Order: sequence, then C-alpha cells, then structure tokens
Amino acid sequence: MRTPMSNAAQTPAHKANVLAEALPYIKRFHGKTIVVKYGGNAMIEEPLKRSFAHDVVLLKLVGMNPVIVHGGGPQIDEQLARMGKKGEFVQGMRVTDAETMDVVEMVLGGQVNKEVVTLINQAGGKAVGLTGQDGAFVHARKMLLSDKNNGGGKIDIGQVGEIASIDPKVIWALEQGGFIPVVAPIGVGADGQSYNINADLVAGKLAEVLKAEKLVVLTNTPGVLDKNGKLLTGLTPKKIDALVADGTLSGGMLPKISSALDAARNGVKSVHVIDGRVEHALLLEILTDEGVGTLIPLPVGGGSRIALTAGKIAVGPGSEHLPGVIQ
Repeated sequence: MRTPMSNAAQTPAHKANVLAEALPYIKRFHGKTIVVKYGGNAMIEEPLKRSFAHDVVLLKLVGMNPVIVHGGGPQIDEQLARMGKKGEFVQGMRVTDAETMDVVEMVLGGQVNKEVVTLINQAGGKAVGLTGQDGAFVHARKMLLSDKNNGGGKIDIGQVGEIASIDPKVIWALEQGGFIPVVAPIGVGADGQSYNINADLVAGKLAEVLKAEKLVVLTNTPGVLDKNGKLLTGLTPKKIDALVADGTLSGGMLPKISSALDAARNGVKSVHVIDGRVEHALLLEILTDEGVGTLIPLPVGGGSRIALTAGKIAVGPGSEHLPGVIQ
C-alpha cells in the first residue's frame, strides 16, 4: 500500500512534479462523470473525512463531475444500539423491519447525508443531498435472497430493495448546474414503500445509468483477501464464484464485488475498490500514475479487465499489459 508522503518531502519541485503528473489525467477525464461510493473509515475519522471532501471539490473544480453515494452502516448500528436493538445481516444485507427502516431513513437521509453535504460545502464545493425518493429517481422492488441451504427457497429480509430502474434526470440537472450530488441509498417502490438498498449496488447501477468514466469504491481493506489475510491477485469471475462458495468472500464484500462486476460489464470504463484509510486516496487513484494499493485485475470477458482495490487500469479492449496481470 502506498504511504502518505511527509510534509518535509514535499518540496516545491516535488509539488510541481505532482501537478505535471496530474495534468494528463485532468485532460482525459474533463467533463466525465466519476461515481464514488463513500464508506468505511473515510466516513468516521476526521482527517479522512476532510481529505475526502477536499478531493471531491478539487475533482469538480478541474472539470470532472463527481457523484457521491454514501453508506452509513456504523451510524445505523449506533442508533439501533441506543434503542436496544441489534443489527442483523444475511448475505451481507441488513435485515430491515419497519422499525429499522425508520432508523435507516433518519440516519442515511438525514444525519449522514447532511454531514457529507456540509463537509463538501465547507471545502468550497456546492453539494446537494438527496435520496432515491427525491423525484422518485431510484425505483425499487422488494429483494428476496436465495436460501442455498433450503433447496433454493427465498429469504425475506424486510424492507430491503433491489433497483428496478434509475431516472438520471435529477442527477444530470444538478451536474449541469455545477452542483455535486450526494445520494443516500434509499429507493421507493411503485406503491410508495421505501426500501433500504445497499449503497454499493446503488453506486454501481448509478454509474451504469450515467455512463460514468469510473466507479470508485472506498473500503477499509487494501483489497480482496484470502482466509489468511493475504491479498488475492488475478481474480476472474469463475474464481470469484469459487471464493464465494468456500466462504472466502462473504458479508459486506459480496455486494461490492457484485456491483463492480455488473458495472464493468455494462459500460463503466473502469472500476476501482480503494483503501479509504489512505488520506487523499481519491486523488491518488484518479490523478496519479501509481494509484493507491495493489492492483487486482479481473478479466471480464472480451479482453476487458476491472481493477479491484486500487490499480489504475481501464476496462475495455486495448487495455495495456501491466506486470502481474493475467491476460
């Protein structure tokens, strides 16, 4: 993992080199949409929160269009604990009864969303907070999970939704007005029922619909790890299936991998899952040659590849060969 450089090493010449290195990326991604799933320690630790907000504002100021989708699992758990209620998860998805859904709407749509908006605005940006209920732009339907231990039966986990469709008009309007959209992952059903939707899934689908240049997912790990905590490389969809089957990939990593693969297969040019514990991880990933952390390529078919954790590699035919990449 790349370590932050000390202030003493940041000479004027070094700063000039950094700016020169960033220039081709600024030109390449000018006017492009970058969807960022914001979560993990970057949402909790004050220095990381500030550096993330500054990164987002800088990307906007140099001509890119960042769209933020945030989670808020720890904040939801904290509020539930105050109520004497413990969060329950099945296959990485939060079981959401009516009482829990009230907490989800209060925490995600209120507390967390407003905090992210305030951070970005204080850093000099113009952020606008919204949920998928605003303008009904995230249409959802009830999600039922497959029960592999019960002959493929279905598991009802309450008001948890999957995305039926996304209407991007409200996001486009905000982008064109110079605003930075900050989206809480709550959708609405055809009957007006609100649904808790995994933030990774919302970010991935939104990136597809917006035809984003990049989907960047912030996490608390340097990448996809095996059962011994060793970084996995050379992953393919087939290998991922095997890792899910033997329990190596489980919990919160499941929706991250699923949404990353779907986004790559449906037109998002590159997907990165990066270590959000590194200050300015977003800028390092988008505007430097090295990125943050170790590259884990995922062949997606047709010569396309997707970088999971933080390598810098485009999805699409013609991606250049990098050392250690399985062609």
